[in-house]
Amino acid sequence: MLRIRSIVFLVAFFLNVAIVCIVSLPLFVLPRKAGIRPMQIWARINLFLLRVICGVKMEIRGRENIPTDGALIASKHQAAWETFALMPILPDPAFILKKELFLLPLFGWYARKFDMIGVDRSAGSKALSEISEKGQAAIDQGRQVIIFPEGTRTRPGAEPAYKNGIAHLYHRLERPVVPVALNSGLFWVRGSILRRPGTIVVEFKPAIPPGLPLKTFRNRLVDEIETSSDRLYREGLAELGMTPPGGADREAASA
Repeated sequence: MLRIRSIVFLVAFFLNVAIVCIVSLPLFVLPRKAGIRPMQIWARINLFLLRVICGVKMEIRGRENIPTDGALIASKHQAAWETFALMPILPDPAFILKKELFLLPLFGWYARKFDMIGVDRSAGSKALSEISEKGQAAIDQGRQVIIFPEGTRTRPGAEPAYKNGIAHLYHRLERPVVPVALNSGLFWVRGSILRRPGTIVVEFKPAIPPGLPLKTFRNRLVDEIETSSDRLYREGLAELGMTPPGGADREAASA
């Protein structure tokens, strides 16, 4: 039954993508801001479908830490879920995405239209300079710039590997950084169509102030995100009635 519900959701999800992309074509002749609300509605429909079909709910913690103006947000990345689920939570999000996604039909067109920030991961320091410039422009417009500091999805409980992009942005833009922890990978299983019923928790942590030494900033960011994500991982496992692989999670194993 779980597999059947997951397949039904997958079909509904892509139908929603196709319908919204087609219906929203007139947005291409309107200013960017005119499209924010329709895209947030699209994301809410996805969350609704996920809840009704698969029994996957969302809980938001730390609402008081959600920025309402220009800000940097560093989020844990475990599944495709957060690439749309964060959209309706924030007033005017700008995701930093790998540039290859801009080549996709429909999705890439909308990513460009709504000024998402593409990064060429093979371009090294040039890419860092480019995302700094575009990130600064987005923040100056009052947007919330979202970066996944590990650069790719990481399985729940796996050892993290943070890239240099977030530290570069923190130093160049001199803005507070809001860490975000989550446990989406337990319910939106990477490399599988399965969507396990339960509660995905996304937790916004207090902002890390600008001006810290980069090593101090990096250690604090990793600690904030990973400690909270490990805690949410254990909560999710308990809800699912599961135990960590090997019987112990990463945090417990390192204690």
